Amino acid sequence: MARINQDIVACRRCPRLVAYTAQVARTRRRAYRDWDYWGRPVPGFGDPQARLLVVGLAPAAHGANRTGRMFTGDSSGDWLYRALYRAGFASQPTATHRDDGLRLHGAYITAACRCAPPDNKPSREELAACSAFLRRELDVLWPGVRVIVCLGQIAFDAVLRQVRERGLDWPVEVPPGAGALAGTNRPRPVRPRFRHGGEYRWPAPSRVPAAGDPATPGERSPLPLPVLLASYHPSRQNTQTGRLTEAMFDAIFRRARELVDGGSLPAAPAPAGPGESRREGA
Repeated sequence: MARINQDIVACRRCPRLVAYTAQVARTRRRAYRDWDYWGRPVPGFGDPQARLLVVGLAPAAHGANRTGRMFTGDSSGDWLYRALYRAGFASQPTATHRDDGLRLHGAYITAACRCAPPDNKPSREELAACSAFLRRELDVLWPGVRVIVCLGQIAFDAVLRQVRERGLDWPVEVPPGAGALAGTNRPRPVRPRFRHGGEYRWPAPSRVPAAGDPATPGERSPLPLPVLLASYHPSRQNTQTGRLTEAMFDAIFRRARELVDGGSLPAAPAPAGPGESRREGA
């Protein structure tokens, strides 16, 4: 994982993002004028033996692009780390800078895009360029990961692309309390829709090949497939409008904890908001 993170930090594949992150680091926000901004692609953060993987959209211009750590130094991170702390995945509920003592327990945080994009909107080409890093992280983490929490539509789509590249069918949204899906001899599932509080599973058992692995898709193996949980991103556009509440967000990570711990409790209920915001940032 250390080599992957080194390659992420060194990446200069997207001229627009390189220029924007450098510009933000030079000009800085008045509140952070004394900061030495990170101003580069932001690597993943957390426990390399993670059983929970959290995937966000991208670093925020004055959050992770300033501090150099995912979801650190902005309001989205305040929400995320409080929720992780309450669910037992983080050592503390706050994240202010890279040396603040925060540790993740059994969790790893990454993003679909590693550079802060203008207006929090990476292009399709920029997301495609970053997909290789998510692919490599999944190759390392997937054997142990039991749950993937996708924060927002873009993160959800990025994870779905990765599993499709591994030759897997689309996962299926399951009702609260459902266990593993039984049987694989059924019509091919359709692409699932993002829904806050959605829980998505694959037919089990099934092999999880690495991206580009020529092995036959669907080959049986004891390796379990993770469960996908979908959540609205904790951006201000979602939290300040009430589309996402802390109770809704906590329900996602309580369910993640139940699944990581091997429980078969019913899925935690989470009220569905009226729509998904695209203005997100890690």
